[in-house]
Amino acid sequence: MGDVPAGIRRRGLMLVLSSPSGAGKSTIARNLLESDHELSLSVSVTTRPRRGSEIDGVHYHFVTQREFDRLRDSDALLEWAEVHGNCYATPREPVEAAMAEGRDMLFDIDWQGALQLKDKMRADIVSIFILPPSMAELKSRLKRRAEDSEETIERRLQNARLEIEHWRDYDYVVINRDLDRAFAQVRAVVAAERLRRDRRPGLFDFVSGLLDEKV
Repeated sequence: MGDVPAGIRRRGLMLVLSSPSGAGKSTIARNLLESDHELSLSVSVTTRPRRGSEIDGVHYHFVTQREFDRLRDSDALLEWAEVHGNCYATPREPVEAAMAEGRDMLFDIDWQGALQLKDKMRADIVSIFILPPSMAELKSRLKRRAEDSEETIERRLQNARLEIEHWRDYDYVVINRDLDRAFAQVRAVVAAERLRRDRRPGLFDFVSGLLDEKV
């Protein structure tokens, strides 16, 4: 996926995936990373306690509130937001390094972070919002995950309605009725965005070569 003829340089893109908790964003992100070796994950910093299935430095960088405040105040974060009573953020250094090298990065972040990234790096952003097929199904998925208390699940459902209100801020919207179909739609978006003319500065030299070619 995303292959281009040899010699055609391409700008990296910043793929932003957002959704209410439980809508399937993280599963789609994981499947993308496993199947598309041109993508690397932007690992967020968070003050949220680590779940049993999570690995520090792989799923998130887990930090204390004091450490988070120090990173924020030293301008080491591209964006940050408070969600469900916890803070999340994107570290600046790895993103700037990836863009300089023309690599694609995947951001599993909420709407607040997505808007901040768009303000700073609009030309590089491709944003996709993942919607659940219904609120009842969203609640069912949160319960099946079996990682949150009943109180936390209810709070996530309340916040989901506020998050869904921001679907218009995204370039693409995918309704996750069926995971395989939703994943295929996200892959199609990525493939198309990689072929955009303004992301492929190497096309200028390629086309000049075509026109100069003697046959």
